[in-house]
Amino acid sequence: MDSSRWEEITLRPGDIVISTPAKCGTTWTQMICALLIFQRPDLPAPLDELSLWVDLLTRPRGEVRAIYESQTHRRFFKTHTPPDGLPWHDQVTYLCMGRDPRDVAISWDHHLSNSNIDLMMAMRDQVAAVDGLAPDVAEAPLPPPPPEDPAERFWGWIDDPTPGLTLAGLVAHVAAFWRLRQHPNVILLHYDDLQTDLAAQMRLLASRLDIEVPEDRWPELVEAARFSSMKRRAADVAPEHQVWHDPAAFFHSGTSGQWRELLDDAGLRRYQARVAELADPELRSWLHRRP
Repeated sequence: MDSSRWEEITLRPGDIVISTPAKCGTTWTQMICALLIFQRPDLPAPLDELSLWVDLLTRPRGEVRAIYESQTHRRFFKTHTPPDGLPWHDQVTYLCMGRDPRDVAISWDHHLSNSNIDLMMAMRDQVAAVDGLAPDVAEAPLPPPPPEDPAERFWGWIDDPTPGLTLAGLVAHVAAFWRLRQHPNVILLHYDDLQTDLAAQMRLLASRLDIEVPEDRWPELVEAARFSSMKRRAADVAPEHQVWHDPAAFFHSGTSGQWRELLDDAGLRRYQARVAELADPELRSWLHRRP
């Protein structure tokens, strides 16, 4: 990813920036925003053509900029860049979703197993050459093969001290929005709240975004935002669908608590000690809460 691409983007009043850690409901949030903006379940284009991932090296930065500049509807951007790397404007809404990191670890594991890494690297190298980043990309190491043991993969993600696509990166990202959560243009959501009462959360988000939805349209919009509906429409909803072995598997289960099959009491204590190194008690309680 290349967060400097945000330098190419000129934000407009009313824009929505969806900035979440990976596997915390980014695509879900994008879909909900699309449904609220267009107010119909059949979107006018595939989701990742309406809401491009700004930082990802799968399209040249000039193409990303041109597509966003051509859009006349209310724009909604996808990014995994935390707020300190984003342009900040009071008339732009910034959306972040948090999720129990243990569930994220399980989801991330399935995500990697469904990824065509060779194709992703080829796309990255091609786009980086167009963007003039080839030397930087050549020095970037390829991800090592994952361990065969799922527990080892879980703890590798938990204990990795580097920022980015790790527990440390997730906590730092959400913590940055946690500190900003009282700002009127910041919305902090929790994945489990959407699981518990999707309709209520969509109405709340519409209110915060100042979007009026006719009452008779709500049922079909909520149905289109359900995880099962998105899975059925994976070809139009999954991001960069060509890089997945199975686009429908991008939407693996959307459930919480699968980590219980992996962690015994000792593992849970180890996990809690690790999270305590990264987050204060209030944020830890919020991340791990149940609705």
